[in-house]
Amino acid sequence: MSEKIVQLNEEVIKGKLRELVRGSVEETLNELLEQEAEGLTQAARYERSEARQGYRSGHYDRNLTTTSGDVTLHVPRLKGVSFETAIIERYRRRESSVEGALIEMYLAGVSVRRVEDITVISPMSTGPGSAPIM
Repeated sequence: MSEKIVQLNEEVIKGKLRELVRGSVEETLNELLEQEAEGLTQAARYERSEARQGYRSGHYDRNLTTTSGDVTLHVPRLKGVSFETAIIERYRRRESSVEGALIEMYLAGVSVRRVEDITVISPMSTGPGSAPIM
């Protein structure tokens, strides 16, 4: 009775888990951005208040590469208050752990060509034949 009764496709399960984690990271980061905007304006979306400091002016989408995959952030635009998020640095397109790993590879003596090959193969790359983004 050592036969397998149920067969699982491990790659499909890993793929679904990766997508679930990526979606969760994206949702969490977008919620944190919303809360940060509410804190700066001192009012929730569509809320009328005497204490309100600024007004919303929509949002813009921004891609961020994380260890969980690419996520799309909906960064709020505000009028009357400058919005500089503490969650991610301005102009940063990658999570710092990726950059840290690349720097460690260089310091460990891994050749530039090999590091480029790794970044092209990895899910952190922007597409086939792309160079590392730094």
